[in-house]
Amino acid sequence: MPAKTRRTSTPQFGFAGMLVLGLALAGCSEEKQKQAGPPPKPSVDVVTLHAQPVTLTTDLPGRISPFRTAEVRPQVNGVILKRLFTEGDVVQTGQQLYQIDPAPYEASLASAQATLLHAQASVRTAQSTVERYRPLAEAKAVSQQDLDNAVGALQQNQADVASAEAAIKTAAINLAYTKVLSPITGRTSRSAVTEGALVTANQTTTLVTVTQLDPIYVDATQPTITILRLKRELASEQIKSVGAGKVPVKLLLEDGSSYDRAGILQFSEVTVDQGTGAVTLRAIFPNEASMLLPGMFVREQLEEGIRQNGILAPQQGLTHNQKGEPTALVVDADGKVQNRVLTTDRAIGDTWLVTSGLNDGDRLIVRGVQMVQPGMQVTANEVTLDSNGAGPLATPAGAKPATQ
Repeated sequence: MPAKTRRTSTPQFGFAGMLVLGLALAGCSEEKQKQAGPPPKPSVDVVTLHAQPVTLTTDLPGRISPFRTAEVRPQVNGVILKRLFTEGDVVQTGQQLYQIDPAPYEASLASAQATLLHAQASVRTAQSTVERYRPLAEAKAVSQQDLDNAVGALQQNQADVASAEAAIKTAAINLAYTKVLSPITGRTSRSAVTEGALVTANQTTTLVTVTQLDPIYVDATQPTITILRLKRELASEQIKSVGAGKVPVKLLLEDGSSYDRAGILQFSEVTVDQGTGAVTLRAIFPNEASMLLPGMFVREQLEEGIRQNGILAPQQGLTHNQKGEPTALVVDADGKVQNRVLTTDRAIGDTWLVTSGLNDGDRLIVRGVQMVQPGMQVTANEVTLDSNGAGPLATPAGAKPATQ
């Protein structure tokens, strides 16, 4: 008889069995979480703010303008014979810069002098005639008409003398103008002509420009609201004055360095541009070393006073909400994050001067802002800024993270 085949049965799990298995695994996971404890609190870096005296300043961007500028042009026609200065050197008032060929003007002067001598000789002859005719006219030896003609001839010759004297003065002036002199003391620009160039009187092209650099002006263009505020602060003596509405100012150069000499900001003689509504404020600075040059961009720094209990918040700790208002996150005494809406006055270096919203002793979050929300418990690490306040943050030596 053929052998019967035996079937082997494999156990099968149904839906109920898988549900029991899932519940068992979930129970194990919850047990592990209980054993591991609650998740760690986010760690943030904070800077403790302190009220301190803050010097308030206003920065006025401006441009350097020369104190005086003279564009030297010829006043007579002629050929340049010599240039008597070195380009870029300082020249004095009245110093000769160019020599125009004087020969034609020397000849004109000699001709005028000869004309004067001729006129003077005619005057002497006419004077003698009048002196002879006067007694003869009284004696009826000559007619009165002859005497009158003699007197008229004398007056004409005297007029010729005056005309010749004026011609001599004109010729002398033109001869003097062949020496082109500097009208002011200052530094010369590049010369526009060389020896042999033909120049004409009152031409539009300048021969050279002389610029006085000491002292020198700084012109800052500001909106009228700024000038009004500065004038109110000056009237209330919040801004110190040196008299007659003049205020001492400092100067910051293009590379960020400070100019070593203080200047004077003048509030008088300003006009408002009707097109832009801006005001040009002019300050004057000493410039013995000629460090300040016309056209340079600088910033005037005006000290407005001292706020005794100012709060300076690092810029990296401030953000803005959807309304555009400045906000900050701080860690309170319980280790919870609080959101503060701030009012700021101005930027001072890499910090903001906060007038409301932050207080002395507040711990401002400066790193880790993106990882926390108001109301969360956090671990606050006290840090300090580096020397320039804008670089990486570091925990102070000997300090330990403050946990809550």
